[in-house]
Amino acid sequence: MSKLIIMVNGSVYGPAAGFHALKYTRAALQAGHEIHCVFFYQDGVSQSNALCAPASDELDLTAAWQQLAKEWQLNLVNCVSAALRRGVLSAQDAKDNAKASANLAAGFTMGGLGELVTGLEKSDRLVSF
Repeated sequence: MSKLIIMVNGSVYGPAAGFHALKYTRAALQAGHEIHCVFFYQDGVSQSNALCAPASDELDLTAAWQQLAKEWQLNLVNCVSAALRRGVLSAQDAKDNAKASANLAAGFTMGGLGELVTGLEKSDRLVSF
């Protein structure tokens, strides 16, 4: 079995990158592969926005990622630079930048490209969406 890093670059409700990444990640885990982390980069950080409120007939991707992470003990890591540029802030980021509130969904953490590189050294493949 492989050790994978999943990288999500697509916006939460733009092209279906996030949906496909979620389905792929679930299938890989069920097949016995190890997922080092799911790394959200570029517009992919929007997957972690706790303020997303999809229509009742749409999949709530943020909640789906949270559920998958809880079920499989996955690390969901945002690129902090990409997140800050796109208005996704942890409690610490909100405090550091004098913003009124944070909006990083529970279960997601902030990290940097260094974490991605370190993870790549421990993984067999990077699968990007």
